[in-house]
Amino acid sequence: MSQVAAWGAPRPGAPLEPLFIARRSPGPRDVAIDILFCGVCHSDIHQVRDEWGAGQYPMVPGHEIVGRVRAVGQDVRGFAPGDLVGVGCMVDSCRTCGPCQRDLQQHCHSGPVWTYGSALADGSGTTQGGYSAAIVVDQDFVLRIPPGLDPAGAAPLLCAGITTYSPLRQFGCGPGHRVGVIGLGGLGHMAVKLARSLGAQVTVLSTSPAKQADAAQLGAHAFVCTREEGAFTRHAGTLDLLIDTVSAPHDYNAYLGLLGVHGAMALVGVPPQPAPLQAFALIHGGKRIFGSLIGGIAETQAMLDHCAAHGITADIERIDIRAINRAYERVLASDVRYRFVIDMASLPSHPEAR
Repeated sequence: MSQVAAWGAPRPGAPLEPLFIARRSPGPRDVAIDILFCGVCHSDIHQVRDEWGAGQYPMVPGHEIVGRVRAVGQDVRGFAPGDLVGVGCMVDSCRTCGPCQRDLQQHCHSGPVWTYGSALADGSGTTQGGYSAAIVVDQDFVLRIPPGLDPAGAAPLLCAGITTYSPLRQFGCGPGHRVGVIGLGGLGHMAVKLARSLGAQVTVLSTSPAKQADAAQLGAHAFVCTREEGAFTRHAGTLDLLIDTVSAPHDYNAYLGLLGVHGAMALVGVPPQPAPLQAFALIHGGKRIFGSLIGGIAETQAMLDHCAAHGITADIERIDIRAINRAYERVLASDVRYRFVIDMASLPSHPEAR
């Protein structure tokens, strides 16, 4: 067991501050990683503010981790000191249930062990995330960062990238498909890049006309401002797949009208309240609506390899760890294009070094 420097919330709703956390000594199957970069996900804010309940404190968030292997256990295969690796939203699962056996660890019947906020198996506390100097992870939940990917830009791929890649793959997205991306933020900008790389015709759907230039720069073929009068009528039936990244309340029924026959709408955003859904919005046209939650380890590695092959990383703003509380406020104000990434070289060695 060792103590490492980190930043976290000492209690619900408190600003993040320097602290020390315990990391286990590497076991035979473990990979010890010195963290270089960690992305800032909107869910980090929900968690540290206990907006989803059941939070355990102190809490160190962060599940978009890129770092270098410092040491490996004697039974580790495929990783060596010096390797560039990633850790995403999960660090363990039961390994034995049906979903785990199908490489769908995110749907583990016992619940995956999340990178932060999950109970440790030995009852000694909870997992702590990537706003820290180092982490120790079982080799089965460590990912290879392919050569050629910028390490900082690759960090958000571990959550935002796989969250949008998985539903595209579940649908079988490819050339000739017409994909609409609802919302152009941390998730949405990745959905545009990935759908375009798969050969789809991509349309961004946004309430903000100011996003049109960014949509084009990211590779979208078309842009629809959904606040314009008649927008939903003019574009009815023109899309095959919708990737809905929006976590604010919105009308699912109106967006379903944009789908053609047998079209599908994938939900990856999580609005705070249940949304009314009209049966006829699905029945007419034989449409589907489905949810998607990140991806398993194998699919996440496939996503990273795909991104390397197509030169895809997130559009990021690199920040000092001391700027994290201000960064949270900017995320809530949608003042980031399109993901904050913490340079962990800025992490103070001692809590007093603020």
